[in-house]
Amino acid sequence: MTTPVLELRGVNKSFGPIDVLHNISLKVHAGEVLCLLGDNGAGKSTLIKTLAGVYRPNTGEIHMDGSAVQFASPREAADRGIQTVHQFGGTFPLMSIGRSFFVGAEPTRRWGPFTIYDRRRANDIAVKAVQEFGITRIDDGDRLVGGLSGGERQSLAIARAVHFGARVLILDEPTAALGVKEAAHVLRIILEARKRGLAVIFITHQVIHALTVGDHFAVLIRGEVAADFRRGERTREEITDLMAGGEQMAELEAEIEAHQRDIASAAVA
Repeated sequence: MTTPVLELRGVNKSFGPIDVLHNISLKVHAGEVLCLLGDNGAGKSTLIKTLAGVYRPNTGEIHMDGSAVQFASPREAADRGIQTVHQFGGTFPLMSIGRSFFVGAEPTRRWGPFTIYDRRRANDIAVKAVQEFGITRIDDGDRLVGGLSGGERQSLAIARAVHFGARVLILDEPTAALGVKEAAHVLRIILEARKRGLAVIFITHQVIHALTVGDHFAVLIRGEVAADFRRGERTREEITDLMAGGEQMAELEAEIEAHQRDIASAAVA
Protein backbone atom coordinates (compact mmCIF):
# COMPACT_ATOMS: atom_id res chain seq x y z
CA MET A 1 0.00 0.00 0.00
CA THR A 2 1.34 3.44 -0.89
CA THR A 3 1.87 6.16 1.70
CA PRO A 4 -1.36 8.07 2.43
CA VAL A 5 -1.53 11.63 1.18
CA LEU A 6 -3.19 12.63 4.45
CA GLU A 7 -3.38 10.73 7.73
CA LEU A 8 -4.68 11.49 11.21
CA ARG A 9 -3.14 9.61 14.12
CA GLY A 10 -4.93 9.68 17.45
CA VAL A 11 -6.24 13.24 17.02
CA ASN A 12 -8.12 14.75 19.95
CA LYS A 13 -9.74 18.18 20.07
CA SER A 14 -11.45 19.86 23.00
CA PHE A 15 -12.72 23.33 23.79
CA GLY A 16 -12.15 23.89 27.48
CA PRO A 17 -13.86 21.05 29.36
CA ILE A 18 -15.82 19.92 26.27
CA ASP A 19 -14.24 17.05 24.31
CA VAL A 20 -15.29 17.14 20.66
CA LEU A 21 -12.96 14.71 18.86
CA HIS A 22 -11.72 11.54 20.51
CA ASN A 23 -8.73 9.58 19.21
CA ILE A 24 -9.50 10.06 15.50
CA SER A 25 -7.30 7.93 13.22
CA LEU A 26 -8.04 8.07 9.49
CA LYS A 27 -6.12 8.00 6.23
CA VAL A 28 -6.83 8.80 2.60
CA HIS A 29 -4.72 7.94 -0.45
CA ALA A 30 -4.31 9.63 -3.82
CA GLY A 31 -7.09 8.64 -6.22
CA GLU A 32 -9.39 7.59 -3.38
CA VAL A 33 -12.69 8.90 -2.02
CA LEU A 34 -13.01 8.73 1.77
CA CYS A 35 -16.63 9.22 2.80
CA LEU A 36 -17.02 10.66 6.29
CA LEU A 37 -20.52 9.85 7.50
CA GLY A 38 -22.28 11.13 10.56
CA ASP A 39 -25.43 12.76 11.86
CA ASN A 40 -25.64 16.36 13.07
CA GLY A 41 -23.41 16.92 16.09
CA ALA A 42 -21.13 13.99 15.27
CA GLY A 43 -18.05 16.22 15.09
CA LYS A 44 -17.71 16.42 11.31
CA SER A 45 -17.39 20.22 11.21
CA THR A 46 -14.69 20.26 13.89
CA LEU A 47 -12.78 17.54 12.06
CA ILE A 48 -12.97 19.49 8.80
CA LYS A 49 -11.68 22.64 10.47
CA THR A 50 -8.85 20.69 12.08
CA LEU A 51 -7.79 19.29 8.71
CA ALA A 52 -8.08 22.71 7.07
CA GLY A 53 -5.89 24.51 9.62
CA VAL A 54 -8.64 26.43 11.42
CA TYR A 55 -8.08 24.42 14.63
CA ARG A 56 -4.98 22.69 15.92
CA PRO A 57 -5.46 19.32 17.64
CA ASN A 58 -4.82 19.20 21.39
CA THR A 59 -3.07 15.86 20.99
CA GLY A 60 -2.34 13.51 18.12
CA GLU A 61 -0.68 14.10 14.77
CA ILE A 62 -1.55 15.00 11.20
CA HIS A 63 0.72 13.53 8.53
CA MET A 64 1.09 14.37 4.84
CA ASP A 65 3.04 11.98 2.64
CA GLY A 66 4.28 10.22 5.77
CA SER A 67 5.65 13.31 7.53
CA ALA A 68 4.08 15.08 10.51
CA VAL A 69 2.73 18.56 9.74
CA GLN A 70 1.22 21.40 11.74
CA PHE A 71 -0.95 24.09 10.20
CA ALA A 72 -0.97 27.47 11.90
CA SER A 73 -3.68 28.77 9.55
CA PRO A 74 -5.97 27.73 6.67
CA ARG A 75 -3.50 29.45 4.32
CA GLU A 76 -0.76 27.04 5.39
CA ALA A 77 -3.06 24.05 4.83
CA ALA A 78 -4.02 25.39 1.39
CA ASP A 79 -0.36 25.92 0.50
CA ARG A 80 0.23 22.23 1.23
CA GLY A 81 -2.64 21.30 -1.10
CA ILE A 82 -5.59 20.89 1.28
CA GLN A 83 -8.59 22.68 -0.21
CA THR A 84 -12.05 22.78 1.36
CA VAL A 85 -15.29 23.36 -0.54
CA HIS A 86 -18.16 24.16 1.82
CA GLN A 87 -21.81 23.33 1.36
CA PHE A 88 -22.71 26.45 -0.63
CA GLY A 89 -19.53 26.46 -2.67
CA GLY A 90 -17.77 29.46 -1.12
CA THR A 91 -18.72 31.51 -4.16
CA PHE A 92 -19.90 35.12 -4.35
CA PRO A 93 -23.33 35.64 -5.96
CA LEU A 94 -22.70 39.25 -7.06
CA MET A 95 -19.31 38.50 -8.61
CA SER A 96 -18.69 37.30 -12.13
CA ILE A 97 -17.59 33.71 -12.66
CA GLY A 98 -14.08 34.80 -13.60
CA ARG A 99 -13.70 37.14 -10.63
CA SER A 100 -15.10 34.60 -8.16
CA PHE A 101 -12.78 31.93 -9.53
CA PHE A 102 -9.69 34.07 -8.88
CA VAL A 103 -10.77 35.97 -5.76
CA GLY A 104 -7.66 36.66 -3.72
CA ALA A 105 -5.34 35.56 -6.54
CA GLU A 106 -6.41 37.77 -9.46
CA PRO A 107 -4.32 37.65 -12.66
CA THR A 108 -3.04 41.08 -13.67
CA ARG A 109 -1.60 42.89 -16.68
CA ARG A 110 0.20 46.14 -17.28
CA TRP A 111 -1.69 49.17 -18.55
CA GLY A 112 0.79 51.98 -18.93
CA PRO A 113 2.28 52.61 -15.47
CA PHE A 114 -0.56 50.70 -13.78
CA THR A 115 -1.23 47.05 -12.94
CA ILE A 116 -4.86 46.10 -13.51
CA TYR A 117 -7.04 43.01 -13.25
CA ASP A 118 -6.83 40.86 -16.40
CA ARG A 119 -10.53 40.16 -16.87
CA ARG A 120 -10.23 38.36 -20.20
CA ARG A 121 -7.56 35.94 -18.97
CA ALA A 122 -9.47 35.23 -15.76
CA ASN A 123 -12.67 34.54 -17.68
CA ASP A 124 -10.97 32.25 -20.21
CA ILE A 125 -9.26 30.16 -17.52
CA ALA A 126 -12.37 29.93 -15.32
CA VAL A 127 -14.68 28.87 -18.16
CA LYS A 128 -12.20 26.27 -19.43
CA ALA A 129 -11.66 24.83 -15.94
CA VAL A 130 -15.39 24.46 -15.32
CA GLN A 131 -16.08 22.97 -18.75
CA GLU A 132 -13.39 20.35 -18.18
CA PHE A 133 -15.58 19.09 -15.33
CA GLY A 134 -18.54 18.73 -17.68
CA ILE A 135 -20.38 22.03 -17.06
CA THR A 136 -20.63 22.96 -20.73
CA ARG A 137 -23.55 25.36 -20.17
CA ILE A 138 -21.14 27.91 -18.69
CA ASP A 139 -19.46 29.71 -21.56
CA ASP A 140 -19.32 33.32 -20.37
CA GLY A 141 -16.94 34.30 -17.57
CA ASP A 142 -18.72 37.63 -17.10
CA ARG A 143 -21.91 35.89 -16.03
CA LEU A 144 -22.85 36.45 -12.38
CA VAL A 145 -22.39 33.51 -10.02
CA GLY A 146 -25.83 34.26 -8.55
CA GLY A 147 -27.39 33.08 -11.83
CA LEU A 148 -25.89 29.60 -11.52
CA SER A 149 -27.65 26.58 -10.08
CA GLY A 150 -26.47 25.04 -6.83
CA GLY A 151 -24.72 22.21 -8.68
CA GLU A 152 -22.97 24.65 -11.00
CA ARG A 153 -21.71 26.67 -8.03
CA GLN A 154 -20.31 23.51 -6.46
CA SER A 155 -18.65 22.65 -9.78
CA LEU A 156 -17.13 26.12 -9.98
CA ALA A 157 -15.74 25.83 -6.44
CA ILE A 158 -14.31 22.34 -7.08
CA ALA A 159 -12.76 23.41 -10.39
CA ARG A 160 -11.19 26.37 -8.60
CA ALA A 161 -9.71 24.14 -5.89
CA VAL A 162 -8.22 21.78 -8.49
CA HIS A 163 -6.81 24.70 -10.51
CA PHE A 164 -5.02 26.04 -7.45
CA GLY A 165 -3.25 22.76 -6.79
CA ALA A 166 -5.48 20.75 -4.49
CA ARG A 167 -4.04 17.37 -3.53
CA VAL A 168 -6.63 16.75 -0.84
CA LEU A 169 -10.14 17.94 -1.67
CA ILE A 170 -12.49 18.23 1.34
CA LEU A 171 -16.15 18.49 0.31
CA ASP A 172 -18.51 19.51 3.11
CA GLU A 173 -22.05 18.26 2.38
CA PRO A 174 -21.88 19.29 -1.31
CA THR A 175 -25.14 17.52 -2.23
CA ALA A 176 -27.21 18.38 0.86
CA ALA A 177 -29.17 21.29 -0.64
CA LEU A 178 -29.35 20.00 -4.23
CA GLY A 179 -32.02 18.29 -6.28
CA VAL A 180 -31.55 14.81 -7.73
CA LYS A 181 -30.08 15.89 -11.09
CA GLU A 182 -27.71 18.44 -9.58
CA ALA A 183 -26.57 16.02 -6.87
CA ALA A 184 -25.85 13.40 -9.55
CA HIS A 185 -23.67 15.86 -11.43
CA VAL A 186 -21.69 16.76 -8.30
CA LEU A 187 -21.13 13.03 -7.69
CA ARG A 188 -19.80 12.72 -11.25
CA ILE A 189 -17.40 15.59 -10.54
CA ILE A 190 -16.18 13.77 -7.40
CA LEU A 191 -15.43 10.72 -9.55
CA GLU A 192 -13.59 12.95 -12.03
CA ALA A 193 -11.48 14.42 -9.20
CA ARG A 194 -10.63 10.88 -8.07
CA LYS A 195 -9.72 9.97 -11.64
CA ARG A 196 -7.28 12.90 -11.69
CA GLY A 197 -5.50 11.45 -8.68
CA LEU A 198 -6.85 13.68 -5.93
CA ALA A 199 -7.50 12.39 -2.45
CA VAL A 200 -11.15 13.30 -1.80
CA ILE A 201 -12.79 13.52 1.64
CA PHE A 202 -16.54 13.58 1.07
CA ILE A 203 -18.51 14.61 4.17
CA THR A 204 -22.17 13.65 4.00
CA HIS A 205 -25.07 12.18 5.95
CA GLN A 206 -26.66 10.76 2.78
CA VAL A 207 -25.64 7.13 2.66
CA ILE A 208 -26.76 6.49 -0.93
CA HIS A 209 -24.53 9.32 -2.21
CA ALA A 210 -21.57 7.98 -0.25
CA LEU A 211 -22.05 4.45 -1.58
CA THR A 212 -22.21 5.77 -5.15
CA VAL A 213 -18.70 7.26 -5.14
CA GLY A 214 -16.88 6.05 -2.01
CA ASP A 215 -13.91 3.69 -1.75
CA HIS A 216 -13.35 4.00 1.99
CA PHE A 217 -15.90 4.89 4.68
CA ALA A 218 -15.77 6.14 8.25
CA VAL A 219 -18.77 6.72 10.51
CA LEU A 220 -18.39 9.42 13.14
CA ILE A 221 -20.58 9.29 16.27
CA ARG A 222 -20.16 11.80 19.10
CA GLY A 223 -16.64 12.65 18.01
CA GLU A 224 -15.39 9.07 17.68
CA VAL A 225 -14.84 6.80 14.69
CA ALA A 226 -17.51 4.17 15.25
CA ALA A 227 -16.68 2.21 12.09
CA ASP A 228 -13.95 2.27 9.43
CA PHE A 229 -14.46 0.02 6.42
CA ARG A 230 -13.95 -0.41 2.67
CA ARG A 231 -16.48 -0.59 -0.15
CA GLY A 232 -18.53 -3.77 -0.02
CA GLU A 233 -17.87 -4.53 3.65
CA ARG A 234 -21.14 -3.03 4.95
CA THR A 235 -24.61 -2.84 3.46
CA ARG A 236 -26.59 0.36 3.12
CA GLU A 237 -28.93 -0.78 5.90
CA GLU A 238 -26.05 -1.53 8.26
CA ILE A 239 -24.51 1.89 7.68
CA THR A 240 -27.83 3.68 8.15
CA ASP A 241 -28.52 1.74 11.33
CA LEU A 242 -25.06 2.58 12.66
CA MET A 243 -25.49 6.30 11.94
CA ALA A 244 -28.91 6.29 13.56
CA GLY A 245 -27.56 4.96 16.82
CA GLY A 246 -27.90 1.23 16.23
CA GLU A 247 -28.43 -0.27 19.69
CA GLN A 248 -30.04 2.92 21.03
CA MET A 249 -32.68 2.79 18.28
CA ALA A 250 -33.30 -0.90 19.00
CA GLU A 251 -33.72 -0.13 22.71
CA LEU A 252 -36.16 2.67 21.88
CA GLU A 253 -38.21 0.37 19.65
CA ALA A 254 -38.32 -2.23 22.44
CA GLU A 255 -39.52 0.40 24.93
CA ILE A 256 -42.25 1.56 22.54
CA GLU A 257 -43.43 -2.03 21.97
CA ALA A 258 -43.49 -2.67 25.75
CA HIS A 259 -45.48 0.52 26.29
CA GLN A 260 -47.98 -0.50 23.62
CA ARG A 261 -48.40 -3.93 25.24
CA ASP A 262 -49.02 -2.26 28.60
CA ILE A 263 -51.70 -0.05 27.05
CA ALA A 264 -53.33 -3.08 25.37
CA SER A 265 -53.28 -5.06 28.67
CA ALA A 266 -54.83 -2.15 30.55
CA ALA A 267 -57.59 -1.85 27.95
CA VAL A 268 -58.44 -5.56 28.24
CA ALA A 269 -58.52 -5.40 32.04
